[in-house]
Amino acid sequence: MSELASPGQLRAAFLRWSLFLVPGVLLLGFFSGRMANSGPGNPWFTDLVKPEIYPPPATFGIVWSILYVMMGFALAMVVTARGAPGRGMAIFAFVFQLLLNLAWSPLFFGAHQISAALALLGVLAVALAGTIFLFHAVRPLAAYLLVPYLAWVLFASVLNWQFLQLNPDADGASGGEAVTSVEFQ
Repeated sequence: MSELASPGQLRAAFLRWSLFLVPGVLLLGFFSGRMANSGPGNPWFTDLVKPEIYPPPATFGIVWSILYVMMGFALAMVVTARGAPGRGMAIFAFVFQLLLNLAWSPLFFGAHQISAALALLGVLAVALAGTIFLFHAVRPLAAYLLVPYLAWVLFASVLNWQFLQLNPDADGASGGEAVTSVEFQ
């Protein structure tokens, strides 16, 4: 026996998934940044020459929080689209691009790999564009929720490139966090 879900059941499923996915995506983003010691508190980053387009540091936390919330809602829309063609591939693409996203902060701030982080942003932008395309086939509104995220990734790519241009010697450098070994006899 096969029955269609009522509109109320569909809304309830979306709400349940949203209550799980929105905080989940937000927390993953938060922990990725925290583990990498991202931002102004990072001695290596503090010493970098900042590009003219570098916004006030508080901007990043605000923008990423909004984007992660939108990403969580977009994913919830696709997850609750049971039976929609392409749903599984769209979810896989989302998870893949999210893993790329979460890898950027540790790569840039933690490993100080400015050029590798720039390459990662290029791969992320392509993966995200693919995710938007796949989401659009399942739930167009979910795809539209990811467009500001793509715009921010493209801006971050330009910013990352400018950091590389202004700080070529800092790419791969271990500056700011020296470790000294002392031997007692």
